[in-house]
Amino acid sequence: MVAALLAAVCVGWIPLLSAQESAPSSVAPEERVFPASVSQGALVFGKVPSGSAVRYGERQLRTTAYGTVAFGVGRDEQGPLTLTVTTPSGRSEAVTITVTARDWPVEHVNGVPPKTVDPPPDIAERIKREQAQVTAARVRDDDRSDFALPFQWPVQGRISGRFGNARVYNGQPGAGHSGMDIAAPNGTPVKAPTGGVVTFAAPDFYLTGGTLLLDHGHGISSNFLHLSRIDVKVGDRVEPGQVIGAVGATGRATGPHLHWGMNWFDVRIDPLLVLERGK
Repeated sequence: MVAALLAAVCVGWIPLLSAQESAPSSVAPEERVFPASVSQGALVFGKVPSGSAVRYGERQLRTTAYGTVAFGVGRDEQGPLTLTVTTPSGRSEAVTITVTARDWPVEHVNGVPPKTVDPPPDIAERIKREQAQVTAARVRDDDRSDFALPFQWPVQGRISGRFGNARVYNGQPGAGHSGMDIAAPNGTPVKAPTGGVVTFAAPDFYLTGGTLLLDHGHGISSNFLHLSRIDVKVGDRVEPGQVIGAVGATGRATGPHLHWGMNWFDVRIDPLLVLERGK
């Protein structure tokens, strides 16, 4: 079992058990497994003895009953990352993980409405209020492990924008892209990539249009932007593959597509890496 865990973590995947299951007796009681290196934008999984306390920076990480922990690595994180694991016996140990840098190409996005690139003061204030609402919805730290299940594509289509790439809107430099854009016809059903709870829904935000947040537990969430329709409401429990809305071109969009972003609290992570983890 230990060998299997070590082999799995090398490709960024660790087998998980449900909260009702117990760790196999063959697992050493003081065992901990983390990847030696991770990419910028990764969702990182680790395994610690059940009941351990794990600290990363200023945050105490939740652990599942089996001892699985997860956290996100930002686009510009340089590393190395340091975690402190304190086992139930009281033994503390530092874990160091190196961060692999990625190349971030520049994407030019033209034809965007000028007011969305350089908004007047009243619109800028609206954007600020709307973004604050979304930020507030990401502080949840629910003790659910939907994030541990495999993720699936919420819609099938061409990747028209990649996470992290530097964006230039109508010739004006912007921030790195916060998610993955998937081109699809207007009205195409959007499905939940895995289970979760709806924590935010707004039909008409200025930049992001139809906006929906789905919380997967432990601070990990998905956001779906530019939706033409939202089929769920705040508080709804959503199962993997359930239709939650439809592709649109609302907000700052030049054509119909789904923007799928993922976060670990305020840290943006790459949905494509999360999809590849389950392969």
